[in-house]
Amino acid sequence: MNHPDRHSLSAPDRSALSAPGPLLIVPGAVLLPEGPVDGLAVLVDDGRFQAVGPAEELARTHPQLQAVRLPGHLLMPGFVDAHHHLTQSFGSALAFGEPSEIFRRVWVPLEGALDEESAYTAAKLAAYEALRGGFTTVADAGTRADVDVEVVASAARDAGVRCVLGLVCNDADSPGGPVLDGAGKHLARYADDRLVHASLAVSIPEAATEATLRGTARLAREAGAVVQIHVNEHLAGVERSLVRHGLRPLEYLHSIGVLGPQLLGAHATLLTPRELTLLADTGTAISYNPVASAWKGNAVAPATAMAERGIRFGLGTDGTRGDGFRLAEAAEFAQRLAYGLTTGDSSCGAGWTWLEQASRGGADAVGLGAVTGTVAAGLAADFLLVDVETPELAFSWDLPWELVRRGNRDQISAVFVDGRLRMWHGRPTDWDGPALVRRAAELARAAVGRAEITRAHPPSMAAREVVRAREAARVRERGTAQ
Repeated sequence: MNHPDRHSLSAPDRSALSAPGPLLIVPGAVLLPEGPVDGLAVLVDDGRFQAVGPAEELARTHPQLQAVRLPGHLLMPGFVDAHHHLTQSFGSALAFGEPSEIFRRVWVPLEGALDEESAYTAAKLAAYEALRGGFTTVADAGTRADVDVEVVASAARDAGVRCVLGLVCNDADSPGGPVLDGAGKHLARYADDRLVHASLAVSIPEAATEATLRGTARLAREAGAVVQIHVNEHLAGVERSLVRHGLRPLEYLHSIGVLGPQLLGAHATLLTPRELTLLADTGTAISYNPVASAWKGNAVAPATAMAERGIRFGLGTDGTRGDGFRLAEAAEFAQRLAYGLTTGDSSCGAGWTWLEQASRGGADAVGLGAVTGTVAAGLAADFLLVDVETPELAFSWDLPWELVRRGNRDQISAVFVDGRLRMWHGRPTDWDGPALVRRAAELARAAVGRAEITRAHPPSMAAREVVRAREAARVRERGTAQ
C-alpha cells in the first residue's frame, strides 16, 4: 500500500471527493481484473474513468489537479445486483420461513397494494440499502404495482443508483394486447438516460404468450437490452411446464428461439446437463441468487459448473439483503455446501470467481458490460473506496479471498456512481436517508394492511409460542403418566 506524503489525507476527505470537475484519486491499491495493484491512480471526470495508470505518471500529466491520496483504501468496482425487485422492499420478513413460489401469496398482492408514493418510496428504500452495501448497479425485474414504471426510474435516479429497469410484459391472461408496443416505447424512453437502462421482463415463461416471448427477445436484441425471465427456479414451475409443453421451462424457451445473449434468466437453480449446454451454446446469461436459494428456494444453481463451462452469469440478491460482500460470500458458501463438500472441491471458485461475478460478470449479464463493472478508462466511474486497515483486512495474505470471506459493508467508506459521491459511510450525500426510512415505515404498514397476503407459517414469536405450548403439553402428559 502507498504511504502518505505531505499532500496526503490521513483519512478519506468528503469535501475533496465531492469536488466538481476532474478528480485524481490515489488509493492504496486498485482492484483490476488481474487483482489488486499498488501504485495506481484514477482520473475521474464527466462520470467516467478518464485514465487508470501509474500514480506518478498521472500526477505529472495533470499538474493542475491536487491528488486525493487515500492510503489504506482499496478502490474497487461497485457491485452489480443482477436480480432485484425494488418495489418489494416493504415485504421484508413477510417471506421468511415460507415455502417456494411466495410471489403468488406475498409479492403480487403486496405490489398490488402500492400507490404512486408507496411504490416510489419502496423503490428508493431498496436503492438506499443497495448503495449502502456497495451496489452501484441494480437490475430491477419489473414491478407489478399499478404505476408508471417512471416512478421506479425516478426513485433510482433520486437515490443515485444505476438501474436496469424492467417493464413487465406478461400477457398470458390477455393475449393479443398491445404489450409489444409498450415494450418498444419503454426501450426508447430511456435511451439517453445516464442512470436508467431499459429492459423488458416476463415474470415466468408461462406468464406470456409465445408471440410475446418471441417479440420481447427480438426487441431486446435489436436494442442491445436484456429480457429478464425467472426460469427453472421452483419444482412446481418445472412440472407445470412439463405438463403443458413436454419441455422444461428453459428447454421451452430454447424451442421457440428465446435463448440468446439478450436473455437474463433469473435463478436457474434446477438445470440438467443438457440445459447447461444450451446456456453455454446460446450465450444466455443467468443471475445466480444464492441467498434467495437459502431463504425460499428448491435448489442452488450450479454456478461453479457455469463458470467452468463459460456460461455468462452475475450475482443477484433477489431483494434479500443489500450487502455486496455478503452476497459474494453467500455465492461461495452455497457452492461449497451444495457441490464442493460432496466432490472434495476445497477451492469452489478460489475466491476471485465470486468477486468477479459480483462486478464485471454481473455487468455483462445485465447487458452493461461496455458501461460498467471494471475500473478501466472509458467506463462509468462506478466504484467503492474500501477501508482495508480494519481488523478483518489489515494484514492481507490474499485480498480477493479476504474480501469474499471477511468483507462487509461497514468497511465501505465511499460509494461513487457515474463519477459522483453518492454514499459516505453508509449515508446519502445529497438527500435525507433517515427521513426516507421513517416515511417508508409508515407507508409499509398501510400497504401491508391493504394487501391480501397469505402466509403458510406464523411470525417467529407466534411460532415460538406454538413450540412452548407443545413442550408444556408434553410435560403435563409425562406428569399424568407418572
